[in-house]
Amino acid sequence: MAANRLAWLAAGLGLAGAAGASLLRRRRLTAELPLPPSPDPRAQELREKLAQARDLAGEREEFEGGETPVDQAEPSADLEARRRRVHEEGRAAADQMRGAGGGSEGF
Repeated sequence: MAANRLAWLAAGLGLAGAAGASLLRRRRLTAELPLPPSPDPRAQELREKLAQARDLAGEREEFEGGETPVDQAEPSADLEARRRRVHEEGRAAADQMRGAGGGSEGF
């Protein structure tokens, strides 16, 4: 029975020692932590720039609110004439590259 008590006493002392060592280690680590860095002066500068950008975004939305979106815009009356002109210019350029108007049949 004395051996049983001695085993319990040894276990209790072992647990107490482990807990004490853990607390000492934790205190030592906490004491070694570096102090937080001082505020960077550039941080305030960036905050001011962000505030200005937010203000400009609001103004932009207000400005663009008066514009007609592309999908709701009416097509131009001379759109078909412009298409014809662009196609004719393209055909003329293709004919010239083929040699019909430039005399470069060797290529």
